[in-house]
Amino acid sequence: MIRIAILDDEPLARAGVRARLQAHADVRVAAEYADGQGALDGLRTVPVDLAFVDVRMPGLSGLDVLAQLPPAQRPLSILLTAHDGFAVRAFELRAIDYLLKPIDDVRFAEALDRAREQLALRAGTLPVQADEATADGRIEIRIGNRIRHVDAEQVDWIEADGDYARLHVGARSHLLREPLHRLAERLDPQAFMRVHRSALVRVAMIDELQPLANRDALLRLRNGTPVRASRTYMEALLARLRRAGSGTT
Repeated sequence: MIRIAILDDEPLARAGVRARLQAHADVRVAAEYADGQGALDGLRTVPVDLAFVDVRMPGLSGLDVLAQLPPAQRPLSILLTAHDGFAVRAFELRAIDYLLKPIDDVRFAEALDRAREQLALRAGTLPVQADEATADGRIEIRIGNRIRHVDAEQVDWIEADGDYARLHVGARSHLLREPLHRLAERLDPQAFMRVHRSALVRVAMIDELQPLANRDALLRLRNGTPVRASRTYMEALLARLRRAGSGTT
């Protein structure tokens, strides 16, 4: 049973999350908080596995609450927001997903599935099966007894997810039971580029690059997704983007 806390100052928003969770038999709402300080005090004494966290709340924001919890006490978090300007702090706090308000039911279910996988990884209960990238550019993913093939050219970006890799394909994501570094060796280097030790991006998806104060950068993909780029990869990334912009390969 996954213990869940809902942090949101809007009663209707909390009720919406609670109603969606009622469709899932393996979760239990352990606590609800309408303000940041109350949430911080409550989570320190009543730990949960997963928290749905409103980014903007009076007093302490949802991100402030997560930041003030020691990493060992910090639950997995799915952020709730009407904006995406929180992306940098979300990276720092390792939020596993974010949902834009008004919440889409399909995205809600996918975010909850992602939390289940993360919790199973932590507990060591996720069955390990070998997935692979095939010679024709498709990536084979085993889901229980089913096998799904994803075309590499449909993948927007890939992030490390524990010892595995998570493929982001539009609004969907798929957990690939293969380390990110090994998957990077299989993919076409002309199509995908390492931008962070925990992220690969399909170069054609990059729409914008915003430099950050520490010489990292925040990439904005064509679908609006923010991806952190490390300064370690910045020189090669800028060179690739210049070549792409000039039409050369």
